[in-house]
Amino acid sequence: MSNMSEDIWYAGSDTRPPMLDRTDFESWQQRIRLYCLGKDNGENIMKSITEGPFQMGTFIQTPAEDAEETEGALQLGPERARVFTDLSAEEKERYKADIRATNILLQGIPKDIYTLINHYTDAKDIWDNVKMILEGSELTKDDRESQLYDEFERFCQIKGETIHVYYVRFSKLINDMRNIKMTMSRMQLNSKFVNNMLPEWSRFITEVKLNRGLKESNFDQLYAYLKQHEVHVNENRMMMERFIHIDDPLALVSNASNQKKPKRVKDYAYHKEKMMMCKQAEQGVPLQADWLEDTDEEIDEQELEAHYSYMAKI
Repeated sequence: MSNMSEDIWYAGSDTRPPMLDRTDFESWQQRIRLYCLGKDNGENIMKSITEGPFQMGTFIQTPAEDAEETEGALQLGPERARVFTDLSAEEKERYKADIRATNILLQGIPKDIYTLINHYTDAKDIWDNVKMILEGSELTKDDRESQLYDEFERFCQIKGETIHVYYVRFSKLINDMRNIKMTMSRMQLNSKFVNNMLPEWSRFITEVKLNRGLKESNFDQLYAYLKQHEVHVNENRMMMERFIHIDDPLALVSNASNQKKPKRVKDYAYHKEKMMMCKQAEQGVPLQADWLEDTDEEIDEQELEAHYSYMAKI
């Protein structure tokens, strides 16, 4: 359903019966039964739907106690159809249930189907004909089964969806499948539930598979276990989103590693130190790597002479 108002419309309420969804007649049958049984005189309402209306029958009037007998025989009155005042208290409740049953069914049927059965007045006739229209065709059953299989195959957690909403959607889908007698193994259901969650759940799904297994538990228990870790999952998702917002993470790391120390100022101390290093180079002493990085220059004889000349003038 697309919104909450539609959910309430199809589910019904205490004052309005559930509305028939022509693609899910089996589920509607169950909901309408529960709705009727939840009402006062509910058992009689269901009898009106499944067994038909109460039969009033006929009534033979008996003579009054002071009536005269003819030749010793009791004279009975004429036979006539019974009316409401002739009924016992129990029979009156059964009679009233017929009217309520008819109203409940008519209020729960959409207009396009109502136009096909509006000439029926008995609840059982309405029930049987709606059932024949929507359930009598094997093609309709096959179409509904195919539709649910497709939904099951494509089912996955939506980005930004909480695990509770994900679980509720999954439970509703499985319940719809069970209503039309579609069966799947526990392993199939559990695998579908955990393997189609968002990537940030992967660590905890692995823990579930290793510690709890998918054969012994049902998906209700898996949900209860995973729900405990939702706070950590949300933290993981936030970290992933922050990392994704960096335009080029590799370039950022590369630039950080390639940053060099600033060049030294070529002042008196610089030239003095460099002349000493040049002397060491002449004597075969290896130059220090950090000094070479600071200067980023090659040592040659001309430069060495220049340093000597410079130092001689100081």
